[in-house]
Amino acid sequence: LLFPVSNLCGKCRPRDTDLLQPSLNFLYCSLHQTTPCSQQRAVAVLLSNVSLLELLQKVLEGTWLWSPPSEPAYLSSEDALLCSGWLLIASLLLYQHRYNTEVHQTLSLDLTEVLNAVIFRKKKPILLLVSIMQFLRAVLRQNFSSSLLVIVGQNAARGATQPQPSSLQDAALHPLAMWQVFSLVISLQNLLVQKDLLLSQAVVACLETLAEYLHVKNQDVALHVASQPWHRFLLFTLLSGGQKSFLQPEVLRLMALFLRYQSSNIISQKEISQILQEAEEANLAELPEATSRALYLFLSQV
Repeated sequence: LLFPVSNLCGKCRPRDTDLLQPSLNFLYCSLHQTTPCSQQRAVAVLLSNVSLLELLQKVLEGTWLWSPPSEPAYLSSEDALLCSGWLLIASLLLYQHRYNTEVHQTLSLDLTEVLNAVIFRKKKPILLLVSIMQFLRAVLRQNFSSSLLVIVGQNAARGATQPQPSSLQDAALHPLAMWQVFSLVISLQNLLVQKDLLLSQAVVACLETLAEYLHVKNQDVALHVASQPWHRFLLFTLLSGGQKSFLQPEVLRLMALFLRYQSSNIISQKEISQILQEAEEANLAELPEATSRALYLFLSQV
């Protein structure tokens, strides 16, 4: 089935949403729901289909032309197709790297446009933001060096209103610029305070991956970003209201992240003690799996 469906996609136009959207979902599920042996073959089939990859290029470029719908909570068929396209590309990046699969057609994406899709989100649907963040995580984990992807528009000028970071910092973080890193972090924090479960999981995961990327590129920059005082305000916002709020998975993962980068001005001994006390009083067997994993991560960092 994978072969004819991928060929069918390659014959479609980006506006054929009724056919493309379920087809791309099928390809995505085929990659994730199969055995490792079949997964490697599935990746090879998809990456050998030049028409499919050319179509995905056109679909993703529709993100830059996105305009807010009349109903903010409404996920249109075009939005759904964008979500499927970003998720599929993120998966292809992941598995192409894992299996070192041969690439027959590269994709070209403007890094500035991708970042701006999150930074200047214009009331984008949550699922679309989550899908783009999955892609961002994939390229960050691969250090922007995938043989499937060509990054263009690196450090493009954005006018006089943007801060002018030092060239040494930009060189260390290439292809990111320092102002892009800070803008992205602030935007992710703003998304996190919306307290949407799906969005929170994606945002925290993206922050973790970004911190790892920065740490590899320049440890001083990573520590500088992690120790910004606005992180403490973010924690206060996330902890406002509710009982045992310290045991929220996104809070625990953020705490673990700050501990990892030694941000003592963000998380104090008092917060650590409160988490330990809440964990002691909780019935650990009844905690959700996401909370258990986050608590384990936090305790490991402690």
